[in-house]
Amino acid sequence: MNKKDEVKIRKALKSKSWNEIKTYDSWQIFKVMSEFVGGFEKMARIGPCVSVFGSARTKDDHPYYQIAVEVAELLIKRGFGVITGGGHGIMEAANKGAHTAGGKSVGLNIRLPFEQTPNLYIDHDKLLEFDHFFVRKVIFMKYSQGYIVLPGGFGTLDEMFEAITLIQTQKLVNFPIILISKDYWGGLIDWIKDKLISEGNIKEQDMDIFQLVDSAEEAVNCIDKFYLKYALHPNF
Repeated sequence: MNKKDEVKIRKALKSKSWNEIKTYDSWQIFKVMSEFVGGFEKMARIGPCVSVFGSARTKDDHPYYQIAVEVAELLIKRGFGVITGGGHGIMEAANKGAHTAGGKSVGLNIRLPFEQTPNLYIDHDKLLEFDHFFVRKVIFMKYSQGYIVLPGGFGTLDEMFEAITLIQTQKLVNFPIILISKDYWGGLIDWIKDKLISEGNIKEQDMDIFQLVDSAEEAVNCIDKFYLKYALHPNF
């Protein structure tokens, strides 16, 4: 543990008076409300979009970056806007594809001490900034008509399993969730089948909540097939 982390821990565990706690918590509530209100007002005007999740660390010469660009271009051609986490890597690639194709390019940027500055391909009027991950995730879930998940780390897993859980528990409409790259996600899916299903922690039909593909075209075709079956209605 470095000294900076130790200082943070000591500060978090430091005794506070009731007045200090109450004052801090009250202002936190107002900050959270402000983020929700601002996000709802801006997103409600944008229209049907698909969220693209993936790593902020993917370089622009990586095949996954190129796939994300293609995914976004195809989504724009099918009439959807594109929502990303607003950062670099896969997020930048998806915003770039949307921007290049002349469509709506939305970025939900989270303020972090590292990695996360908004990319240059987000529409100026469609950049939202957040301090709280949970508020940002609510916006992702509420204003997306589908989710395409490219390879990523903990943040990508968090967003993916949030969408899966909300659909599993019927808190979210059963919009399509598409994972790209059988090579990347295959081991995780095998583990889910081997452990979660075999031990009864999820049902076998829960695996139908998401689909696994290998290309941008397959991913967007899955979105298309869903909306050929159901009329396109924004979930807000």
